Amino acid sequence: MEPISPLEQFLHTARALVLADLVAGEVAEADVVSLVEESVVQRRWWVEQWPDGAEYVAGLVAQDVQDALLDRYGRWPLCPVCPSGDPHALDVEPELGPDPHWVCHEAGVKVAAVGALASAVPGGGPTS
Repeated sequence: MEPISPLEQFLHTARALVLADLVAGEVAEADVVSLVEESVVQRRWWVEQWPDGAEYVAGLVAQDVQDALLDRYGRWPLCPVCPSGDPHALDVEPELGPDPHWVCHEAGVKVAAVGALASAVPGGGPTS
């Protein structure tokens, strides 16, 4: 068996982190997992063009899946920090950088690292 390339390691890590957040939000259905796979395919091409951006892939895949979920199902993940007011989704920060986190801009706080939503979001499924 050949060793996994650094590029593939970044892609596998990104996939695993985003899947963990989808599982935490109880939205890891087959069609949603397919959204992750589509993003990983697109981001593979992207990082092949810009290898220095490999450490940004997890945040980009999270954003891709969040955008696709919004288009098909609704906002995800919902903010667990703001108990009142209109429900709103968390955002990924930095938008293009290492160590991506889910943040609430309304409260101005980091909620969880991408891949660690289970520790912060009870049942954070999508909603319109």
